[in-house]
Amino acid sequence: MNPWEGVSEFAAVVESGSFTAAAHQLGISTAQVSRQVSALESRLSSKLLYRTTRKVTVTEAGQIYYQHCRPVLDGLKEAEQALNSLQSSPRGRLKITAPGTYGESKIAPLINDFLTLHPDLQIECVFTNQRIDLIEGGYDLAIRVGHLADSSMMATRITSRHLHVCATPSYLKRYGEPHSLSELKHHNCLQGTLDYWRFEVNAKEQTIRISGNLRCNSGQSLLDAALKSIGLVQLPDYYLQAAINNKQLIPLLQNYEPKDEGVWALYPHNRHLSPKVRMLVDYLKEQL
Repeated sequence: MNPWEGVSEFAAVVESGSFTAAAHQLGISTAQVSRQVSALESRLSSKLLYRTTRKVTVTEAGQIYYQHCRPVLDGLKEAEQALNSLQSSPRGRLKITAPGTYGESKIAPLINDFLTLHPDLQIECVFTNQRIDLIEGGYDLAIRVGHLADSSMMATRITSRHLHVCATPSYLKRYGEPHSLSELKHHNCLQGTLDYWRFEVNAKEQTIRISGNLRCNSGQSLLDAALKSIGLVQLPDYYLQAAINNKQLIPLLQNYEPKDEGVWALYPHNRHLSPKVRMLVDYLKEQL
């Protein structure tokens, strides 16, 4: 009899909150997870989980058993990672998610460069602005931009982004350049998903409600509209930098620009950061 049979499946159910999520995390079927946990309960002669169609609840016995099992499972994981770290080149599967435009423009090229250095890796990238559940989706790593709201994740800051307000020289020639935040109401301000822009006044963040004749949830579309002199735009530097460098766009209101926002690498707090993920995070941080 294998004393470890069903233990990993049980711990995954406790941590993810469902048999389905545990199956995704472990890469096996939901039925297999259920069978293994049932066999474990039979072997221990204890009910570890209460199952209903709506949710899974850990029993008192299950809580006690989990508290003793988790350190042992962590120790086994650390032993595997210690062996993996001896390898000169990382290998295996990595699943990553990042915001759409930032992922495509900044993260994807670096992932491709990382793959050329470590061809034994298999990397799956999902670029989306939706906040994906890392555990349920089986993700090893997420790149997030801005303020972090999810305290259940561990985070490493890999770089930062900066917001600029910009307009073309031809727009400014026609409508004039705003020198104060109050002047924005006299300008056509291109809106994203929010109807306000962020600034910093006297070391405090301040939001200014703006209006214009275009509202769009695509930064690339707003950039295109700004380049066509339709109005002013506030976007992160990774949209604007090339146009600023070649003088197509002029930064405005620079004395009121907000502080840099963090760009973060996130991973679940109940997982040890494997050497291959650590190498990728360090590589992204160095290159960005």
